[in-house]
Amino acid sequence: MAAASPAVDELSRNFTYWALGAANGSLSGAWYRRNQIHLLGVLLAILGNLVMSISLNIQKYSHVQLAHQEHPRPYFKSALWWVGAALMAVGEMGNFAAYGFAPITLIAPLGCMSVTGSAIISVMFLKENLRASDLLGMTLAFAGTYLLVNFAPDRNQSISARTVQYYFVGWQFLIYVILEILIFCTLLYFHKRKGMKHMVILLTLVALLASLTVISVKAVSGMITFSVTEKMQLTYPIFYIMFIIMIASCVFQVKFLSQATKLYDTTMVVPVNHLFFTTSAITAGIIFYQEFHGAAFLTVFIYIFGCFLSFLGVFLVTRNREKEHLPQSYIDFGNIPGKQMLDKIQPDSNGLSYGTLPDGSDSTKSQSGEKKEV
Repeated sequence: MAAASPAVDELSRNFTYWALGAANGSLSGAWYRRNQIHLLGVLLAILGNLVMSISLNIQKYSHVQLAHQEHPRPYFKSALWWVGAALMAVGEMGNFAAYGFAPITLIAPLGCMSVTGSAIISVMFLKENLRASDLLGMTLAFAGTYLLVNFAPDRNQSISARTVQYYFVGWQFLIYVILEILIFCTLLYFHKRKGMKHMVILLTLVALLASLTVISVKAVSGMITFSVTEKMQLTYPIFYIMFIIMIASCVFQVKFLSQATKLYDTTMVVPVNHLFFTTSAITAGIIFYQEFHGAAFLTVFIYIFGCFLSFLGVFLVTRNREKEHLPQSYIDFGNIPGKQMLDKIQPDSNGLSYGTLPDGSDSTKSQSGEKKEV
């Protein structure tokens, strides 16, 4: 006789819990415990993102200090930079653990807390300006986070090795992976062979890899949590398959994301990457773990609206943040008394003459004119 699938086992287990809870009057207690588990995952994700914000500002502060030294040292020899790196690792561990307690669709959008937290910390420690758009963006991000936490799917799954194996060979995930591979190979062809380095192409490659990352991270974290609380799951081959997928997808994500940050401003990359990453992660959670199964239409609509508010908040916080501190690319001598000069010392960086020596004929003409006047 064929063994029952993990999904059927979960449905029967949930029905049994419901029947026992209804008989004993403890249904509300089970619902409360389940919400407590989700709340633990939310708190781990928020704290992890805030710690990452602190680490980024500490590393930025160490770079600023090193730049003001007469003989600057390499950044990896700064103790302050290593403190920031250690805090970054702690924050990532918090995010990793959060996936073991809450759904992907609840944890992934909370990345907006890292951006808003970084803006607040930079005002306090790096003395950056607090703009009106920052306050509006933070308000929208916090409102979106509130809606996400309250209207995210309330489905509690025990991620065991059998559950991951069942979802891994499901037809929904197989179709999703085939489509993702086709899109990824097409974009990679245009990026490598045709030399197309548009930001949307690079960040779409990052987002496609991110979907595999969040699936594997939740599987690995969930199986570790299941091993600690109930039964050992680390002896199953699926655990190591998911672990390899997690490491490989993270490495290539960093590669494409670093290319995007080198070619484009951070103020453009951060909001677009947050939008693409969150959308890809939510789609992966819905398809692989079926996290919106049985959700009401109003719940889904309010959840999507919360995501929209968080996206808009991140965009407002990061908009034109670095451009305010850019120095002027040339020196204009038009305001010096007694000097009437219409040219600039350094030509426009977008012009064809940028970086070339000026024509000597102009200087000789001006010298001959001065001699005639004398």
